[in-house]
Amino acid sequence: MGEAVVVTHRLGKQYGAVTALRECSLSVRRAEVFGLLGPNGAGKTTLLRLLLGHLRPTSGWAAVLGHDCFRDSLEVRRRVAYLPGEARLFPQMRGREVLRFFADVRGAGHFARAIEIAERLELDIRRRVNQMSTGMRQKLALAASLAAEVPLVILDEPTSGLDPTIRGTVQELVQETRARDCTVLFSSHVLSEVEQACDRVAILRLGQLVHTQVMSELRQRHRIHARARGRMPPVPPELDGRLLIQNHSGDHITIETAGELSPLFGWLGGLALEEVRIEPVGLQAVYDAFHGPARGR
Repeated sequence: MGEAVVVTHRLGKQYGAVTALRECSLSVRRAEVFGLLGPNGAGKTTLLRLLLGHLRPTSGWAAVLGHDCFRDSLEVRRRVAYLPGEARLFPQMRGREVLRFFADVRGAGHFARAIEIAERLELDIRRRVNQMSTGMRQKLALAASLAAEVPLVILDEPTSGLDPTIRGTVQELVQETRARDCTVLFSSHVLSEVEQACDRVAILRLGQLVHTQVMSELRQRHRIHARARGRMPPVPPELDGRLLIQNHSGDHITIETAGELSPLFGWLGGLALEEVRIEPVGLQAVYDAFHGPARGR
């Protein structure tokens, strides 16, 4: 995962007095699933539209595989499959005809793959698009996007309107796409899906990139709540340096730590405890640090 597929440098977009994106610098590697998180208005869609060359940046630049996203937008789009948040498909076509159309645009070999994906998504491609539900149209757009043999796939709210079982299938398809040495940009409001799918996650707030989280590091973080029968003793000095957060009050202690847990368990195992709870520190906690109630929306 060394080669950068997507690079932005101080990328910005201004609409009059409104700043939609500001000073955004990031790099996304080959065969990486990279998540974009943030509420409506955070800048996610603006960033994606700049990458696709649909918008001229006000400042900075963006590139896909070395091609400037605005000046070389046609070259960029040849290398990208894009699922927009609200895909518009040909209403009079049958699902099979839609998949054939996009396969012909992309080149030989993609149609069979699109049919296979549609079957896995339990989509009836004999129906006309105007007779499909919102969820069915989403499945059709997913099949067309994920079938493309391109180095970059951009998915904007890919599971919108889908039931939980099919959402799981989409997760499998994203990982299979990654395994084909393809990079996936995954923008979603569903934190649990981003947490499961992504290698790294960027959090945007009010048009700014405020945090990038490596998911493998987050999965090593745990929060431990313990309550003793009497007063809780302090954490030994040799363990204190391992802790990220420690809240100690009377008979309670809450600890957040990363990495090896056995030394901490060894200490806790020697105490007279009435209650111990261990929970992972998930993406929700990281997201709330930037978009929680205390920060506002």
